[in-house]
This record gives sequence, C-alpha cells and structure tokens, in this order.
Amino acid sequence: MKDNSHSKGKLLVALELSNSKWRLAFSTGEKVRQKVVEARDRDRFLKEVDRAKEKLGLSGNAPVVCCYEAGRDGFWIYHWIESRDMVCHVVDPASIEVNRRKRRAKTDRLDAQSLVRLLQRYEDGDRYVWAVVHVPSEEQEDELRLHREMSRLKKERAAHLCRMKSLLILHGIKVSGNLKALDRELGEMTRWNQHPLPKALLAELHRECLRMGQINEQIDVLEKQKLERIKKPQTNADHQAAELIRLKGVGEVSAWVLSKEFFGWREFKNRREVGSLAGLTPTPYDSGDSCREQGISKAGSPRVRSVMIELAWSWVRFQPDSELTKWFEKRFAHGSKRMRRVGIVALARKLLIALWKYVEFGIVPEGAIIH
Repeated sequence: MKDNSHSKGKLLVALELSNSKWRLAFSTGEKVRQKVVEARDRDRFLKEVDRAKEKLGLSGNAPVVCCYEAGRDGFWIYHWIESRDMVCHVVDPASIEVNRRKRRAKTDRLDAQSLVRLLQRYEDGDRYVWAVVHVPSEEQEDELRLHREMSRLKKERAAHLCRMKSLLILHGIKVSGNLKALDRELGEMTRWNQHPLPKALLAELHRECLRMGQINEQIDVLEKQKLERIKKPQTNADHQAAELIRLKGVGEVSAWVLSKEFFGWREFKNRREVGSLAGLTPTPYDSGDSCREQGISKAGSPRVRSVMIELAWSWVRFQPDSELTKWFEKRFAHGSKRMRRVGIVALARKLLIALWKYVEFGIVPEGAIIH
C-alpha cells in the first residue's frame, strides 16, 4: 500500500511553554521523545533538536517542523525558529481538541505528547485538526503598540478618577466632570461638618492628581502621534485609517483600531472570514429535536468587536440614507430595546464587511456619505 504520510522524514517538535521551563516533544510519526530545557535557552533547544534527529534515526539535514500554543510569549519564538530554517506553526489554544471526560489527567508531559500527535495529523494533511494563527511581522506587531497603550492609559485614568471620587464621597463631597481642576480646589473643600479635609486624605488626593496629570500628558503625546500619522500616512494601515475617516460617522479612534488590528496586515478571502475573525458570526445549536441560536461566537478580536458595536450605532445616526441603515430600520427599529440591541450586532457584522470591501476594493457602502 502506498504511504501518503507527509510527515515521514521530518522531525516534529511540539513546545509546551511555561515561564521557567520548556518541555519539548520530538517525534517522527511513531515514537515520542521528550526533554525539558530552561525557558528561552535557544542554544540548548538547538542541541536537543540535533540530538533528537540522531536518536530517532534522521539525517542531520532532515526538515524540522515545530509548533506551540499562542500565549504570553507572543511571536518571537516563531520568528526565531523561522530564522533558523525551520518551519513553525503558532496554534490557537481554543481550537485544540481535548478529552471530554469529567476528570482527565492533565500534565505538561501529556499536553506535549498530545500536541506533537496533532502536529503529525496536521502535517499529514488534516487542516481541520486545529486553527493556525496568522503571525504578523515584527513591524506590523509594533504598529499595534500605540493604540493599545492609549487604551491602557485611559483605563488607568478612569481608575484614578473613580478612586478620587470615592475618597471624597466618604466625607459627603460629590464631584463631577473630569476633575482637571480638582488639585487646586482641594484646599477649599470642606466635609459634611464644614471642617477642612483631613491631612492624610489631602496628601493622598494630591498624589492621585499628580499621577492622573502624568497619564493625561502621555495620552496627549500619543494622540498627537496618531493624528500626524493619519494626516501624513507612512504605512498601508495609515492610508486605510485616512480612507475610513472619509466616511461620515467613522471617527479617528474607530478608523485607527480597524486599520491596525484588522485590515492593515490580515488577508481575507471572503466575507465569512471577515465576520468570523471579529467573532460576529452566529453560533447555532441544532442537534436532534433541539434547535436554538446561541448568539455570536465571540471567538475573534474583542477590540474590533467592541469598536464595531459602537460604530454601528454611530452609522445609524450619521448615515441615515445608507442601505445598511435602511435595512436596520426596517427590521429592528420598531421592535423592543432588546431587539434593537440584537439588530445592532447584526448591523455591525454587515458594516464590517462593507468597510472591508471599501478599504480593500474601493467599493463605497451603498448610499453612504463621504466627506
């Protein structure tokens, strides 16, 4: 019988990663050899690869195929392995099949062995055994830093604001607004009994104001950098952000996140892939007599999904004559609040596909207003 295995003659390597140790599972399709090395010890990793070739009866120039689960280590391991003339697959952990027993043994040894077995099936042609992550280049990954840092800083600013409001409400003082001038007003505030604020409380509030001031300065710097990149585009993603802003109702934040996280470096073959990556596709449950809808999958990028929900509401407001808005008004506008929320998610998916066609093929959404 003819052997159709594509993994023969290759060294398959699965990396089970942790912060302190890496467990390596080597296989040629039959026997599995495992070794443990210090995390990020690249020289030891290469030595173990050469030793595995020798122990498993492969030639020194035999091809090597590696895999590991996407996680906190990011993609530097992928780039380094690829630079050593080896093939590497980064796997989506949520797509890996697991035993469904109520109690199952789980150890790094078993996980590494299971991972290398799945790698063998993948190399033999079973492309549905797991989902492989599309890895950005180092330059593309660096493009994500600006808006992600800005998002993190805004969360820190909100935390400081909530903290200061909570400290003041303890003494019967309610403040509103963004509290930019709060530091100057603290000395004039009085408690419920008309006495000045306690010294320790004032000192803590002053420190909170200082930290919030630093955060505001950093946010302003990042905002200026973003506006400069949109006005004078440097990359393909910058050009896409500038094009998206031309559509009425699409703001700088939405355009920047969509171009950097979604359209700038990913490749889509059809509209189904666009909706799936954003996690906006339906998830039916149809088995026997049981048939129900479980809602959207939420399996894609949460950043893109949240931006698209906000953008869908904005689109209905600022693009009332577009075909997408008319579709939403016809099907959901006269329903309950819950039906409108369900409808806006459906509109978000349709709008995302329309924006993909706009930035990729220059097709303007039907009836949309362009500045």
